[in-house]
Amino acid sequence: MKPDRPRHRPPSERPVKSCAHCGRPFHWRKKWARDWERVKYCSERCRRGG
Repeated sequence: MKPDRPRHRPPSERPVKSCAHCGRPFHWRKKWARDWERVKYCSERCRRGG
C-alpha cells in the first residue's frame, strides 16, 4: 500500500512573498511553481507599473 500523504499544502503553509511594486503579500501559485524564485510582482498591473 502507498503511504497516506496530502495531495497539496493548505494555503497557510504555502510560501509568501511581498510584491516589489505595492508591497502586498502574495502566496505561491501552482502556475508559478517553476519560476517562483523569479516572481517579483503580485499581478500583471503591478508588473507593468514596477
